[in-house]
Amino acid sequence: MEKLFAKLEELTDEIVTLRRYLHENPELSFQEVETPKFIAAYHEALGHEVRTGVGRRGVVAVLKGGKTGKTVALRADFDALPIQEENEVEYKSKVPGVMHACGHDGHTASLLGLAKALNSMKDDLEGTVVFIHQHAEEVVPGGAVAMIEDGCLDGVDVIYGTHLSSGIPVGEIAYRVGPTMAAADCFEITIEGQGGHGAQPHLTKDALVTAAQLVVNLQQIVSRRVNPLSPAVVSVGSFEAKNAFNVIADKAELKGTVRTFSEDTRDLIEKEIEAVIKATVAANGSNYQYSYTRGYPALVNHKEDTEFVAGLAKDVPGVTNVREEEPHMGGEDFAYYLQHVPGTFFFTGAEIAGREVTYPHHHPKFDIDERALIIAAKTLGAATVKYLQEQSTITAEPAALV
Repeated sequence: MEKLFAKLEELTDEIVTLRRYLHENPELSFQEVETPKFIAAYHEALGHEVRTGVGRRGVVAVLKGGKTGKTVALRADFDALPIQEENEVEYKSKVPGVMHACGHDGHTASLLGLAKALNSMKDDLEGTVVFIHQHAEEVVPGGAVAMIEDGCLDGVDVIYGTHLSSGIPVGEIAYRVGPTMAAADCFEITIEGQGGHGAQPHLTKDALVTAAQLVVNLQQIVSRRVNPLSPAVVSVGSFEAKNAFNVIADKAELKGTVRTFSEDTRDLIEKEIEAVIKATVAANGSNYQYSYTRGYPALVNHKEDTEFVAGLAKDVPGVTNVREEEPHMGGEDFAYYLQHVPGTFFFTGAEIAGREVTYPHHHPKFDIDERALIIAAKTLGAATVKYLQEQSTITAEPAALV
């Protein structure tokens, strides 16, 4: 393990350079062209088996160790967001309206650096490492499902992943057993009324007023329909009824999101939203259209694998604290991998100390402390090497006599 940590220390500058290059050259979900080429070329230069176009735009690279054993998969996403960067840094995005505002550039750089470090000790590696570089994590449907269907998990025994977090101090590793991130769904509602002049409201069926009432009424679902012991969120994020100042709207459109951990609660909310729409619209004599799209399922970490990573993380150089995290209502399509193979997804602290404001993910001023890149790589690397070593030992033990 010390050899791995030492090699990653040597690669620190290169990993930071990789991250900054990716940050300067972001690509949106399902529009990734140059990024997968860059990733594939890096692995090819290391002599890894590389497959491109996995699930459409993903890259899978395979490092076979000098000794036979189990197979560990490590995943990093590489898509960016449609956000104009407001940071004034030397590595600022060169693409107008697009930036890495969620840390995916760091995820990719850490995994590439780890791939190089593991490659340097491949003769001693007791198994195989699969590097899954995933496109389109930021949209629904994301890239994970397509990559799985295209075989990225074939032969994999366990999978690990991490997310750099701007809200967690550098040096901290946060984990959770079981439900960790929520199922993330979205809905769209169109209220169809009858427009008219603002001076004659009695001759109209005001879609805007109906929609406004609906926004308020939807809040009763979580507070009065869902078991308070089952976490849930219903949020309307978009309300549109464009008209002149003196025109009563004939149409209003709402868009929102639903976050849950329980499938029963998920089903309940989908039905209750429509029930509330029907009642609200009927009271105002209007019509409606409603669509509900299921996004990522809840991310559920496997107990044994999560406790394994949490146990070894405390001995990783640079890690100062390992703690259990509260569940997150954010979504993450790493959830799909965990539905197929055992594994865990944890958070690596990347908060920039001294900033007046800690900007959250998906903010135009989001950024990370680059020391977190090495900590993430070391933690993922330690989990990989130790798992392969332990499984090799178990396999090598003679069968018990009966």
